[in-house]
Amino acid sequence: MLFFTKDLQFAYPGQARYHFQNISLEAGESLLILGRSGSGKTTFLNLLAGLLIPDSGEVVLDGVLVNSLKGVQADRFRGENIGIVFQKPHLLAPLTVKENLQMARHFSKKEGLDLDQLLDELNLSQKAHSSISKLSEGEAQRVSIARALVNKPRLILADEPTSSLDDENALKVISLLQNQAAKIEAALIIVTHDQRVKDQISNFIEVQAP
Repeated sequence: MLFFTKDLQFAYPGQARYHFQNISLEAGESLLILGRSGSGKTTFLNLLAGLLIPDSGEVVLDGVLVNSLKGVQADRFRGENIGIVFQKPHLLAPLTVKENLQMARHFSKKEGLDLDQLLDELNLSQKAHSSISKLSEGEAQRVSIARALVNKPRLILADEPTSSLDDENALKVISLLQNQAAKIEAALIIVTHDQRVKDQISNFIEVQAP
């Protein structure tokens, strides 16, 4: 099993405790995590990414207990093995598209994907030397996806990737994520409240507020 969780629990100070469902994925498999705003979807994603440490339970990726890692070790592991597509791109505005990808590559010792080929596959070749401020919303999102893929991660996490898109572009983004995950043999988890995505990914769970 490439990725799995077991008995994850987490509570913010003074708030009710979340008890999250166990999940497991092999390489190339996809999972949809659905839930309304406030249901704990983003908390769950942050636990899966090692950005939050659970009060109890396990997050295991490729045999490594992610929630046991700390500091620089955790940052290094996440940079090399977990690609995150945030709801807002969080790209570095002073840098060009390609420089943003090179920056992501800088923090990894792994041999990742060829940058020019990746940009070509995401229809971004013509934007490689453009500043981030000159990109459309859709282009910025594709750059964010490229950045998540650049180090050939074992796990891809996408937070609300279709929330601001029309039906046609939502379909394109989900297909893009699935195709790229399959190509690099990564597990893909998409966290969203967008019920349209269920048409593309039949494997799903729903989270509810405690």
